[in-house]
Amino acid sequence: MDSNLAAARLVFAPGNEFQAELRRRVEEFLHRTGRPTRGTLELYVKAAVVLLAFAGFYGGLVFMAANWWQGLLLAASLGVSAAAIGLNVMHDGGHGAFSKRPWVNKLAAMTLDVIGGSSYIWHWKHGIYHHTYANITGHDSDIDLGWLGRLSPHQPRYWYHRWQHWYLWLMYGIMAMRWQLYDDFRDLLRGRIGVHRFPRPAGRELAIFLGGKMLFFALAFGIPALVHPWWIVALFYPVVSFVLGIVLSAVFQMAHCVGGAAFPLPQQDSGRMAKSWAVHQIETTRDFIRHSRVRAWLLGGLNFQIEHHLFPRMAHVHYAAISKMVEDTCREFNVCYEEHRSLWAGLMAHFRWLRRMGLGTLSS
Repeated sequence: MDSNLAAARLVFAPGNEFQAELRRRVEEFLHRTGRPTRGTLELYVKAAVVLLAFAGFYGGLVFMAANWWQGLLLAASLGVSAAAIGLNVMHDGGHGAFSKRPWVNKLAAMTLDVIGGSSYIWHWKHGIYHHTYANITGHDSDIDLGWLGRLSPHQPRYWYHRWQHWYLWLMYGIMAMRWQLYDDFRDLLRGRIGVHRFPRPAGRELAIFLGGKMLFFALAFGIPALVHPWWIVALFYPVVSFVLGIVLSAVFQMAHCVGGAAFPLPQQDSGRMAKSWAVHQIETTRDFIRHSRVRAWLLGGLNFQIEHHLFPRMAHVHYAAISKMVEDTCREFNVCYEEHRSLWAGLMAHFRWLRRMGLGTLSS
């Protein structure tokens, strides 16, 4: 069977009383408290802070660092601020949650192009395919590392995967460099992400893709090369990208690739999933450190991954407020809702999952 046809036929069980009741409660809460679903002043102020921090660290690294330790500190800070842009500005914009106005959402999403990614590729890879088919092997490309690693019990296991709980952390750091320099161009030329074909960008979208890459190369290599020797630029660019990749990977992996998160498969004959879409999102996702306002602020609310997967078009500043309501509704309808109580617990849960997958403790 053609893999694209198989992907198109994958459907979830019909929505049920749980999904309808959860949506009703959340909508009633937003109406009662006067909270706009998207486009809040808090979100805009936060975006300004994050973007100014990025500009400040960039200027400090390129024009002010006087020795290696200052450069290293500023490079790491720049990587963290770039990740903060992705988590706090771009992510809401890409999901249409940053503003009621589409053009503002588009501008927010395009901040990914500034830090080296492609907002167009991301829309299909993450916004559509991951959010529709979370943790479904062969359909969710976010859990597909190819031969490099095994994140799902339904993926093939190779002998070297027994060490993946150690070496994959290095690969996570390299991830940002891959999509900045290679993956986006590969996906553009192939017109395919995993088993899914997507329309290649044309016209304005192609101009944004190419212009974004040119802007990123100018910021990452061109401007610094006017001030510093090429080998200095070549040394500090990987530091920034490594920190960026580690932060983004850790946030995703703690939410999906841990023990207890489901990795369901569709029925082979019909392509149907056993659970409804909402229940599927909850059972394949985990929250972490919900009690920490500071971490929630820094992570763009993505420690509330369950809430985000259920309401991706809602501004992330509301996730903390609705999380207890989501949890209580899950308990009432006997839907499994789980979280990691600390950052360390989440990281160790992913570490243990990598080890189990690498040793073949779980298999398909």
